[in-house]
Amino acid sequence: MKKHVFVAMAAMISMAWMTGCSGGESKETAADTKAESFGTAAAAEETEKAGDGSEAEATVSAVDVDPESRLGKILASGKITMGTAPDFAPMEFKNVGAKGVEYVGSDIELGKYIAEKLGVELEIKAMEFSAIQQGLASGTIDMGISGFAYTEERAETLGLSDRYNIQSEDKGHTLLVLKEDAASYKTAEDFSGKKVVAQNASLQQSLVTEQLPSDIQFQPVTAITDGVLMLTTGKADALAVSYDNGEMLMKSYPEIAMTEFKFDHSDEGNVIAVKKGEALNGIIAEVNESGLYSQWTEEARALAESLGIEMK
Repeated sequence: MKKHVFVAMAAMISMAWMTGCSGGESKETAADTKAESFGTAAAAEETEKAGDGSEAEATVSAVDVDPESRLGKILASGKITMGTAPDFAPMEFKNVGAKGVEYVGSDIELGKYIAEKLGVELEIKAMEFSAIQQGLASGTIDMGISGFAYTEERAETLGLSDRYNIQSEDKGHTLLVLKEDAASYKTAEDFSGKKVVAQNASLQQSLVTEQLPSDIQFQPVTAITDGVLMLTTGKADALAVSYDNGEMLMKSYPEIAMTEFKFDHSDEGNVIAVKKGEALNGIIAEVNESGLYSQWTEEARALAESLGIEMK
């Protein structure tokens, strides 16, 4: 394989759990697919050096993957475990039917796509959003895909992928209040002394504690729906959400509305969380370039609407 071919493949798929990865559409057996889909960073470097006019091929085999690395263990087990909090339609939610509970959504499809590219099965572990980071640290899950936003705090303790689900229009983050009170909230100071809720360990929790007055009464909630219930029953004055989430929630709860106030934060899509020192980017690049995530989102929205599930 010539230099430019190998580099193009590496740009399409690179899942680096302490190793570089490249991938193509192999039609061999699952074992052959795994072997041909991964190469070490050293192999890529050697191909770069030999590439000018060279006909040398980059031979990638299973021995190129350290069996003690996270990637090696995933390939050996034949499965990759994904942690997610399935209460965030259309990204991750439950479809309860005759066959039981099925986890669906655009993030679930992303997890399936990653597993398919690795030639392994996907195992989904449903958990509270705040527990995903603990699961990565303990090794009970291999990756967390659950609408994570990039933050410096998370980057200190987690390995974060490049961004996906990047919106063409940045709508930011705001707060939901009862519609009858919406006109009273235009600035951060207007929330002084109020009870504000946000999903535990979420980006919105950080924005609330950093940008609203210090005398607010803050309460984290396990799920966004818990926050909506508190808001609509008068147990909270405001719920912090992303703008898109707020729009979807207002369709299901006509008694709530978004405030004019917006947090100071640039929304740049979502990231996959893995253990610190690991990375996962090549598959993200392929998903971004192909527009697959937008397609998955549209399909998930349609499914959620048909099930009568409120979307975030």
